[in-house]
Amino acid sequence: MDNCIFCKIAAKQIPASIVYEDEDLLAFKDINPAAPVHLLLIPKRHVASLSDCDDSHTDMLGKLLRLAPKLAAEFGCAVTYDADGTPAGGFKTMLNSGPNGGQEVYHLHMHVYGGPRPWRGQH
Repeated sequence: MDNCIFCKIAAKQIPASIVYEDEDLLAFKDINPAAPVHLLLIPKRHVASLSDCDDSHTDMLGKLLRLAPKLAAEFGCAVTYDADGTPAGGFKTMLNSGPNGGQEVYHLHMHVYGGPRPWRGQH
């Protein structure tokens, strides 16, 4: 995709604060964060939205979902448990699909939000 900003970031044509990269995925800090931790995880191969995924995307989607908690932990947002089993900490993931789903960039991406609340727009 010639005009896709996330394809350009994946191709290193546009700089980004990259926090993870492998042969299939790239993760970087959001330039307009809505939370103390706000990462974007993208496949390097262009897929417009989650609605465009099919069985050929299953492995990539699994890697994307598995990467989210790993990066959340690296950035101090892991879910932890007190001695009595009470959960603490944590993070939120979000995939927007289509205009009514709030998607602004038409390249599949997962938001990972974390850190002390309130976050922008979420009290």
